[in-house]
Amino acid sequence: GLMGLKIHDLLSNQGTINPLYYKSHGELLEEIGELEKLIIQAKVLEKREIESKLKKLREVLQDQNIFGNPKTKLLLFTEHRETLDYLAGNEALGIKGKLQEWGLTVTKIHGGMRIGDRDSIGTRIYAEREFREESQVLVATEAAGEGINLQFCWLMINYDIPWNPVRLEQRMGRIHRYGQEHDCLIFNFVAHNTREGRVLDKLLERLREIRSALGTDQVFDVVGDVFPANMLERLIRDLYARKTTLQDVLDRVVKEIDIERFKRICRSTLEGLAKKELNLSAIIGKSAEAKERRLVPEIVEKFFLGAAPITGIHPTKSKNESYRIGRLPRTLFPIAERLQGRFGPLGKEYKYVVFDKKHLAEDPTLEWVTPGHPLFEVVREDVWDKVQDDLHRGAVFYDLHHKEPYRLDVFAASIKDGRGNTLHRRIFVVETDMNGALTIRQPTLFLDLSSAPQGTKVPDDSELPDRSQLELCLVEKALTPFLNEVATQRLKETDTISRHIRISLNELINRQNLILANLVERQQKGEELSGLISQAESRLDELNGRLERRLAELEKERQMTIGDITHLGRAWVLPHPERTQFSRMVRDDEIEGIAMDKAMEHERSRGWQPEDVSKEDRGFDILSKNPVSRDVRFIEVKGRATIGEIAFTKNEYETASRLRKDFWLYVVFNCAGTPELHPIQDPARLGWKPIVKIDHYHVGADVILQQGTKDEER
Repeated sequence: GLMGLKIHDLLSNQGTINPLYYKSHGELLEEIGELEKLIIQAKVLEKREIESKLKKLREVLQDQNIFGNPKTKLLLFTEHRETLDYLAGNEALGIKGKLQEWGLTVTKIHGGMRIGDRDSIGTRIYAEREFREESQVLVATEAAGEGINLQFCWLMINYDIPWNPVRLEQRMGRIHRYGQEHDCLIFNFVAHNTREGRVLDKLLERLREIRSALGTDQVFDVVGDVFPANMLERLIRDLYARKTTLQDVLDRVVKEIDIERFKRICRSTLEGLAKKELNLSAIIGKSAEAKERRLVPEIVEKFFLGAAPITGIHPTKSKNESYRIGRLPRTLFPIAERLQGRFGPLGKEYKYVVFDKKHLAEDPTLEWVTPGHPLFEVVREDVWDKVQDDLHRGAVFYDLHHKEPYRLDVFAASIKDGRGNTLHRRIFVVETDMNGALTIRQPTLFLDLSSAPQGTKVPDDSELPDRSQLELCLVEKALTPFLNEVATQRLKETDTISRHIRISLNELINRQNLILANLVERQQKGEELSGLISQAESRLDELNGRLERRLAELEKERQMTIGDITHLGRAWVLPHPERTQFSRMVRDDEIEGIAMDKAMEHERSRGWQPEDVSKEDRGFDILSKNPVSRDVRFIEVKGRATIGEIAFTKNEYETASRLRKDFWLYVVFNCAGTPELHPIQDPARLGWKPIVKIDHYHVGADVILQQGTKDEER
C-alpha cells in the first residue's frame, strides 16, 4: 500500500539520512516497523472514534424525533471540511453524506462559499433560504457562525468543539437571537476518553454552572472577556508538550472561569449601558406612542392583499393562514434594485408567506412578510408610483357626522439638518370648511370616511383659500411646532455626542502630545529621531483636524429646516346621503361633551392622568396614563342621551382591533339625566356588526350593559 511505498522510498534513500539517528540498517528497519504498527493503531482508533461519534449522533437525532418530524430543523457545526463532506456529502467528488444516507434533506455552508443572494445556487444566502424552505439539516463550518440569521431553527449540535470559546458563543448566536420563539437546545459532542476532551468538558461544565448561578445567558456573551480566545489552545499545546499536567490544566480552567469574575463583568456591562446618557423617562413616555402606532399583522395582511394585485402579484390562500405567491413579475425587479440597499435583495420567487410571526412556530419554512421585508417594500413602492395620477385627480368622500361639505388637502413635508440629511418626513392634512377656516387634521381622518360614487358633484371652491394660503397655515400650525420638537431632541443628542467626542479625542490628543514631548526630549539628548517626530506631529495634526471637523459637522446637524413641502392630492368630503336614515348614530356634540366629562372625572378619581385627544383623529378620545406603573389606556368615549346601541367608525374599530387589551370603550348612558359609566376592556371582541352603507360597526345596548358590568371593577 501507500505506507509500504513510503518505507521503500525511505530505504532507497537511506544514504541521505543522517547516520547519527541510527546505528545500523537493521535498527532503521526495526524502527520503521514500529512506526507502521503505531500508524495502523491510530487508524483503528480514528475509525472507532468516527463510528462512536456517528452512532451518538444518530441516537440524538432519534431522541429529538428528527426522523419523525421533518419540520424540526437541525444546525450542525463541524470544525473540518472533511467532516462536513463526510456528513453532508460532496457532489463534485461523488461523495454521499451519512445524513443523506439516513434519509435526511441536507444543505451546507463552508468558508469557500461567497455570500451571494437567495437566488444564486452555491452561495451562503441561498443555503440559508434552502435550509428555511426545503432542507431539514444545515451542516456548517465556522462560516455560518458569522452574519447568517437562523432563528427559525432551535436545535443545534456542535459535532466538533472549537478551542476558542468565543467561537462557541458565535455559533449559539446563529439561533439564540432576537426573534427566536423557542427554547434553544444545544448538544456538545466531547470525547471524554481524550485529554483535550476532558479539558473541553470541564470548560463547558463551568459555563453551565455559572449560567445556572447567574440565571442568565449573558455568561456566553462575556466569556471572551473572562477566558481569552487563545488560552485554551495554549493550555492544550502545553499539555501535549508535557510542560504541564492534565490536572493543572483543569484547575486553571476552574480558576479562570470564576463566577465572581463573570458577575463583575456582567455588572460593569450594565453600568456602562446605564451611563450612556439614556433618558429613561423619555423612553417610558414613548411607550404609549409605540403601542398606539404599532402595526398588527391583520393590518399588514389587509394592505398587502389589497395592493399586491395592482403590482401583478396574485396571492392564493393556503393552509395555516399562509398565502402562495409564486414567481414575481419582472416589472418589480427594477424597483427592487433601487431599494436593495435599504431592504436587501428581492427573491425571484416566494413559495408560502405569512404576515403573523406566530405561524413560524408551527412551520419555520414560511416566509414572514412585514414592513422592511423586500417583498412588502417593493409592493408598497410600486403601488405608490402607480396611484400618483389618481392622487392628483383627487377623490370625493362622505362623512356621516358633518352637516356641511369640507375640503381636504394632503401634503408631505420633511425636516432636514444642515448637512442635508432628512430626519423626518410626514404626511399632513389641511381641512378647509365652506367659510374658509383652516384646520390641521390627521391622515387617519380618511379611515372615518366612505367613498362617494364616481361623478359625484363637488362645491365650487374658487372663493376658498388657495395653495399658498394652505401652505402658510401648514407651516404655522403644524410644521413649525414639529420643527421645534425635532430641533429640541436633536440639540440634546448632539450635545451628548459633542461632549463624548471632546472627551475621547482630547484624551488621544493629550497622549500624542506626551509621545511627541518624549521624542523631542530624547532628540535634545542627542538621538536622531527626526523621522519619528515628524510622524508624531502628523498624527497630532490629524487628531486635531478630526476634532475640529467632527465638531463642525455636529454644528451643522443642529441647524434644522423645513423642506420638500409637496402637495400630494385633494379630496372633497360631503355630508352622507344616508345621514337622516342613520341619525341615531350621528354624533351629538352636547351629549358627547357630557360623556367626555364623566370619563375624564372617572380617570382622575382612579389616580390616573387623562389627556383629551378627541380632536386629533387618532381612533380614540382619551389617552390616560398611570403615573406610577406607566400603564396606558386608550379610551374611546361614547355618550347616549338615554340607553341605545353604540356605533364605531372604521378608524375606531380598527384601532380597537389593533390595541386589543390596551383599548377601552367608556359608554356613558343617560347623559340627558344622571350619567352612568360602563367601561369595557378590549371592545373589539363584542361581536360588532358592519353597516356597509356608512362604513360603521354597531353593537346593541344589551351587550354593553352585560359586558360593562363585568369590566367595571378592573
